[in-house]
Order: sequence, then C-alpha cells, then structure tokens
Amino acid sequence: MGGFSNFAVSFSIISILTGAVSYYGYGFSQGGPAMMGVGWPLVTLLVLFVAAAMAELTSSIPTSGAIYHWASILGGSTWGWFTGWLNIIGQVTIVAGIDYGCATFASNLIFQNPSKLQFLLTYFVILISHAFLNHMGIDLVSKLNSISAIYHLVGVLLSVIVLTLIGPAHPISYVFTTFSTQTSNSTPYWWAFMIGLLQAQWTLTGYDASAHTSEETINPRVRAPWGVFMSVAISGIFGYLLLVLVTISIKDPTAVANAGNNAFIVAIRQAVGSRFSNFILWLVTVAMWFCGCSSITSSSRMVYAFSRDGGLPFSHFLKRVSPKFHTPAVAIWLVAIIAFLSGISDGVYAVIGTMSVIGLYGSYIIPIFLKLKAKVHGVWTSKNDGPWNLGKWSNLVSFIACLWVVILIIIMILSPTDVQLTSHLLIHYATGKIMLGAIILLTIYFNLYAKHAFKGPKLGSYEKLNKQLTIDRSTKVNVVTNHQQEK
Repeated sequence: MGGFSNFAVSFSIISILTGAVSYYGYGFSQGGPAMMGVGWPLVTLLVLFVAAAMAELTSSIPTSGAIYHWASILGGSTWGWFTGWLNIIGQVTIVAGIDYGCATFASNLIFQNPSKLQFLLTYFVILISHAFLNHMGIDLVSKLNSISAIYHLVGVLLSVIVLTLIGPAHPISYVFTTFSTQTSNSTPYWWAFMIGLLQAQWTLTGYDASAHTSEETINPRVRAPWGVFMSVAISGIFGYLLLVLVTISIKDPTAVANAGNNAFIVAIRQAVGSRFSNFILWLVTVAMWFCGCSSITSSSRMVYAFSRDGGLPFSHFLKRVSPKFHTPAVAIWLVAIIAFLSGISDGVYAVIGTMSVIGLYGSYIIPIFLKLKAKVHGVWTSKNDGPWNLGKWSNLVSFIACLWVVILIIIMILSPTDVQLTSHLLIHYATGKIMLGAIILLTIYFNLYAKHAFKGPKLGSYEKLNKQLTIDRSTKVNVVTNHQQEK
C-alpha cells in the first residue's frame, strides 16, 4: 500500500456517512443544534490527541497486531490479553451498530413504515452479504475498500452541494447559539450534552486500521502513522461540514428530535424535499453498507489473531481458515451472528454504540498509558521513537489522550441506556451493567484459566524491546527500593 491506500482503510471504517448520520437523532435529541456546531469539533480535537499518541506507537512498532501487540510488548501478556478482549468487544458491537444503522435506512427506503420483522429481515440480509463477501476472499473485499474511500469523498461532496443549493433555513449561528434538548426536564442540559457526544465519538473510531495494515504499507514508519492521524482529521472536517449544513436546513426541529433513529431521514426530507432526499439517503445507505463490510473484515481478523494465540475460548475452532478461500471463515460468521443477536432487542441501539466506544477506546488507552508510564520511568527513551514522533510534546499529548478516554468511558457507563429484553423485563443503565458483568466474567476467566494458559503473541523482532520495557523496568524499581531502604 502507498500512503493514500493506508489512509483510505481508516477513512472508510470511520465513515462519516455512517456514524455521524446513524446517531444524528441521538446527538440532536440530547444536545440540539449545538451538538453539531460545538460538540463535533470538541470531540474531533480530543480524538486527535488519541490519534497522535497512537500514531507515535504505529511509527515505533509498525506491526499488524497493532493495539493488541503494543500492549503485549509494552506490558506483557496480561495487559495484552485484556486489551485483546476489550478490542473484540468494541469490534463486534461496532459491526452491529454500523449494520443496524444501514438496516434502519434501507428498510425505511424499501418499505413504507417498516415493521420490526421487516427491519430484522433487512438487518439479516445486510449482515449475510458482508459475511459472504468476506468469506469468499480478501481480494474482492480489498477492491471494495478502495471503491469505498472514493465513494465516501464523492458522497459527502454531492450531499454538501445539494444541501448548499437547496437546504439552508437558518443562519450559520444557529448551530452555535441554540442549546436545546428534547430529553427529560429532570436532566440538566450539560449532562444531556455530554451524553450526546456519543454521536461524534462513535463515528471517530476504527482509525487503528492504518496501524493494522502497516506491514503491508511502503515506508510504514512514516505513512502508517500519517494514515492514523489524517483519517481522523479529514473525517472531522468533512463530517463537520456535512452536519452543519444538514442542521441549518432543518425546518421542524421538534419533529427531527422526536424521530429517534430516523432523525437524519426526517432532517434530509425537510431540507431538500422528496425530489432529492431519496437520492441522498440511498447515497448514505450504500456508504453504510461499504463501511459494514470493511468492519467485518477488521473484526474477524482480530478474532482470528487472538484465537491463533489462544486468547479466546474454543480458540482451536475459531482460528480455522477456509482451505478454499484462505479466509478466517469461522471468525467471520461468528462476528456476523453475534452482531445480529445484539440488534434484536428494542432500544438496544444506544447500548451498542456506548459499548463499542468503551471497548475500542478502552483498548486504545492501554498501550498509550503503558508507553507514557515507561517514558516517565526512563525505560522508553528517544531511541525507541519512530520517525513520526511528537518530541517534547509526546508526554503531554499522551496524558491528555488518557484523561479524555477515562472521562469518555465514565460518561458512556453512566449514560441512561435502557434495553427492553421482554415485555416485562427492562434493564435501566444497561451499558454500565453489561460492561461491569463482562469485566467480572473476564477477570474470573483470566484467573482460573488464561493466566496460566495464555502466553501472549509471538513478538518476533520486538522481543528485545519487550524485555527492555518489562524486565528493565522491574530491575529499576528494585534498585530504587533497595536504595531507599539503605538510606
């Protein structure tokens, strides 16, 4: 891959025509127009700190294992194991979120007021199409990824042109001065605004894909980190332009806020009328389909890689590769099945989004924190940096990145997500309860089995760095402790 191809992988998975659009109603109902004018650039800026810290690691350790390998190299197999699990939770739930959004749009375009059965049928067909294409071979999926990157750029530009010519109903100041919410009166606006940041935060995920493809990239220590960083920057700019234009084109804000998952559909139909609305909505739906296909590629590879190292239950089965197509067939279909089951219950969409953010950003923060800790202890030195580095700003950027992810995870856990499992069983604050349950089960499983059986990935040429960071650190700590005891 060249530099653009590497960038295109992450840009396609971020897919502003998926995240910003799918969760538009969630963001608008919580924070109103200001969510687009203020919330989106705020999150973009903070995510750029995370992306910059990850880009440094990509330049230093350009390995296809990326986050999972970084954590293992920097902290050992235990850190690697928990990082791998968090990443898989995020990867699988983000597949569910992408294809759930795609099914929402497609079912509304195909059927008139689609029923739950019609929606689930659409959702099922989309997931099956993605699993089938990934099963059939990576060559076809790679070509689709290249088409996807160009399609997203063209799609956003066409939408922006149509909205600019037809849409605007408010001055640009509307998105900076209108702080309103359709949430409960008992919810203070500042908290509703913080919860609504899920829209931008869920969109700006998956940019680690450029790191995963670093071994297939020419001059990876320079081009792969630029792919990580620029995919966030470009997505942030184009997404902001699209969201501002859509929002200032809304004629009836109350109808949009009350439309739930269909909010963007209502907003576009208000903005450009029936003549152009279906064109834009189909444009967006196809972009979501491309994004979902890429996401299953990424998530299935993570399941396969982790299983190959024995990190998952039934790893011997999950790591199987199709003898005909040479793809991780079992992992592909497992991801598709779990994604479908995740979207069956009512009200689950917000839970899927918050869980994917917690899982992915929880896995992002671990290697960033471990590297920052190693630098503070003097174990990681400038000779370990790659050519893409932040120099004297590195520690500050890593600290801000870690701080934002911690705040973000707290917001996502405390967000009022409800899931209707049955007609009599409603789970309040479902995200926090599900994640807490998952962490407890993982801790038990690790201590009973994985702690003794999981040896971590084969580090190859990075084994020396791993020993430097883990053995040297413990030696330094012991020397300091003995010196203090002597004094």
